[in-house]
Amino acid sequence: MVNMEVCANSLASALAAQEGGAVRVELCDNLPEGGTTPSYAQIALARRLLSIKLYPIIRPRGGDFLYTDLEFELMKEDIRICKALNSDGIVIGILNADGSVDMKRCAELVELARPMQVTFHRAFDMSSDLFIALEDIISLGCERILTSGGEASAITGATVLAKLIEQANERIIIMPGAGITNANIAELIKITGAIEFHASARSSAASKMLFKNQKLSMGTEGNEFSHDTTSPNKVRELIAIANRSA
Repeated sequence: MVNMEVCANSLASALAAQEGGAVRVELCDNLPEGGTTPSYAQIALARRLLSIKLYPIIRPRGGDFLYTDLEFELMKEDIRICKALNSDGIVIGILNADGSVDMKRCAELVELARPMQVTFHRAFDMSSDLFIALEDIISLGCERILTSGGEASAITGATVLAKLIEQANERIIIMPGAGITNANIAELIKITGAIEFHASARSSAASKMLFKNQKLSMGTEGNEFSHDTTSPNKVRELIAIANRSA
């Protein structure tokens, strides 16, 4: 069986992911920025309403993964909140300015998170050497790495993903993510042999507003009067195709 994690941009998306058969949600806010830490309320209600695993992302802002001391304190406090709310795990990633994994700070976060599990997110893809970073993250005691193989999408990075899985040798889970769809998941399984995948499985939901002021924007990229949300049917279809291909 292939396990599907869904990147959920809201509580509604997390519930849709569960309905579609996901085994776990990475709960995020601000997906156009690559995902930032969701609110206390989102985490608390997700924990109350989900029976599948809940992994909030610990990322105080968009942009790079080189954090100030103040941002690092925010990350530690968010981990304490996730632990208090009984999250199953967290998703982290911190780099040094030279693109190496910030071992000191990441080790502190992993230790603080215990007994929660830890996934290292796509900060890995921004590291200066994926294969050195892999060994560093294994030594930290992380459970898995979310990665596109250092490319814009997992299908583009499929050959590198296969090499990472080979090097990992079951010491850590390599979970392909970025641009995974019904059209490419079978090929990804064939090339990489991966057994866990990460997808958003989103669809656009139109606004129900009757009056629409078209003269200004509240900051939303694209159409102000729509938003993306996870589709349970898309999750279900992805899992079905993956399991037929595995």
